[in-house]
Order: sequence, then structure tokens, then C-alpha cells
Amino acid sequence: MVPVQLTGPRLSIREFQHTPGDVDALHAVFGDTETARYLPFEPRDRETCADQIAIYLEEAQAEPRTVYRLAVTRHEDGEQAAPIGNAVLGVEGVRAAFVGYALRRDTWGQGYASEITRLLCDFGFGALGLHRLAARVDPANTASSRVLTKAGFQLEGRIRHDLHLRGAWHDALQYSLLEHEWTAAAG
Repeated sequence: MVPVQLTGPRLSIREFQHTPGDVDALHAVFGDTETARYLPFEPRDRETCADQIAIYLEEAQAEPRTVYRLAVTRHEDGEQAAPIGNAVLGVEGVRAAFVGYALRRDTWGQGYASEITRLLCDFGFGALGLHRLAARVDPANTASSRVLTKAGFQLEGRIRHDLHLRGAWHDALQYSLLEHEWTAAAG
């Protein structure tokens, strides 16, 4: 495995570590009911978050690697900082992938999601040589829709009854960004 390390102006994105600090940090995101309402699963307990990190580390060892589930830290918190969230890029098919992120609630509204999205786009279109990135968003998550639009993603449409969770069907908004659109926007 070649560890992923992405660096932006305020954030670093790195591999998760199976440490108490990383487990607690992931639980602070995935265990929070307000944050989980935008995620495709129920809030998770600490033990499940520890199991998730074990899975992330297994995925990182795969050859070829197709899933990158990464920890997001702030530079201001220091080199050994606990993550404030996670970022994901999952390769699907030929030169295509999905991206996503989840942040601890107390960090919302500070522009971190935009920085994560830019770093994932640079990584996907640059190092991985992808042609297309996609993202799905809960229609009620207008902040994430704004982040994607600001990064150049185009709304492709609404996927009706995309997910059954908490006893009900939920729609999703599908966004995508193509390599030449990112190159034009970034250039």
C-alpha cells in the first residue's frame, strides 16, 4: 500500500489509523444523529466505528486499490491531530469514481467540505487519472449541494427512492464532474 496524503491550505487528508483517537473521531461523526441524517446508514456506535476503520485498512491493501476512505485533519490542530471527518473516493468502472465526505457537526459552515472536494478532485483527476467523478446527496442537504455546484459538479437529476432507511424511502440528487470540466475550472 502506498499511503495517501493530500494537503490543502487548511486540511490534510490521510489514511485512517486503528488508534483510539481515530476511532473516537470517526464515532464523533458517524455516531452523531444530526450528521447521520444525511448519511446512508443509521448512527453508529464506537465499536462499529472501530470495525469500520479495520475495513478501511483492509481496503487500502487491495491491489488494485479501488476504495479510499480517508481521515481529514486540520493543520492548526497539529501533526498528530484527531480527524474532524472523513473523505471517500471509490472507483467504479472505467476511469470513474464516486466522492463523498462527512464532517463533525461543530466544523460545518467553515469551508472544509469545499476544500475536501477540491483535494479529492485533484487526486481523482490527477494521480488516479479518472475521467468522471460522481456524488449523491440527500435533497435536504442543501449545503453539500452548494459545495458540489461551487466545485463545478453538474446536477444530473433526482434518483427516486434510492435508499430505504429508517422505515422510509429516500431520494438522492446525483451530481457529476468530468475531467475536462475540472481542468477548465482549475486552470
